[in-house]
Amino acid sequence: MASMAAAASSSSSSAPPPAQHRPDNTAFTQQRLPAWQPLLSAGTVLPLFLGLGVAFVALGLGLHFSSATIRELELDYTGLGDSDCARCANLSRQARHAPCTCRLNFSLAQHFPAPVCLYYELSNYYQNNRRYSVSRDDQQLSGFSWALRSPLEECQPYRKNPSGTPIAPCGSVANSLFNDTFDLFYLFRNGTQGRVPLDKRGISWWTDTNIKFRNPEPVNGSLAEAFEGTAKPPNWPYPVYDLDRNNTNNTGFVNEAFIVWMRTAALPTFRKLYSRIRLGNFSMGLPRGNYSLQIAYNYPVVSFYGSKKVIFSTVSWMGGKNPFLGITFLVFGSLCIVTGFVMLAVHLKFQHLNEAD
Repeated sequence: MASMAAAASSSSSSAPPPAQHRPDNTAFTQQRLPAWQPLLSAGTVLPLFLGLGVAFVALGLGLHFSSATIRELELDYTGLGDSDCARCANLSRQARHAPCTCRLNFSLAQHFPAPVCLYYELSNYYQNNRRYSVSRDDQQLSGFSWALRSPLEECQPYRKNPSGTPIAPCGSVANSLFNDTFDLFYLFRNGTQGRVPLDKRGISWWTDTNIKFRNPEPVNGSLAEAFEGTAKPPNWPYPVYDLDRNNTNNTGFVNEAFIVWMRTAALPTFRKLYSRIRLGNFSMGLPRGNYSLQIAYNYPVVSFYGSKKVIFSTVSWMGGKNPFLGITFLVFGSLCIVTGFVMLAVHLKFQHLNEAD
């Protein structure tokens, strides 16, 4: 009887599961799909390593020499020491101070071909801080009217002003908008100077300007009325709809300088594009000679041991100056070639063992 019970138990345990519990009878669920399993051999691995190495070295050389041809000039105007901007830097330590303007005179020893990009650079500035980077309202920046008057809690402490009026744009990122301005002049030999036009169009990402950032619908044809019932950020001297009074297509949330600032940087030292030099008498670039840069010094950095620079740079097919990228490709390609030769030597040394087997 015991053997019969064991046999019955064995037959019941080996019985197929009910139909509703079975996987579908398809090639995928039953693992009947065709598969390819590569067989790694010296004849396939060695050419792969050597080919990749040569390709990366060639690309690295191209990137390195292309970066070397880019001309660049950096000017520090933090205001430390005896520079003309020192008095402005001291004034910026105060919470409220009178406007301050300083000048930097410099010379170009060689022609900078157009287009010449003008960047500003900040250091020791952590835009990647989590609390800082999330302090914004993307729904508000997309032009939704309801978001203008109901900012997200993440915008604290710049969500509402002391009287309870919602701030637009809200948050720490918008409140800390970079507000130094630059005017460039070419100094002629006869002692006169000519203004170099700075083109501030097309400095932001196309997707940001045309998709991500939108103004609310004007009320009675007025953008100011669309922002009625909101307040400007505390550090701003004027409301968002007056960011560019001369160009209605470049004001409000679609102001390109504002959009460039709102794309936060990943590192504590970063550059942001301010303008391009490619118009008027300077459509061919910046000629050799003497220049004067007039700076409206508004942005304080001395209090947190930061620094400010302006950079004049030409561009190439790879963009701005970036020697690190070419060096990275050269190092990786060299390692691939060295690894390929090491594996080739090992293969030749122990090849007879494989033939004996």
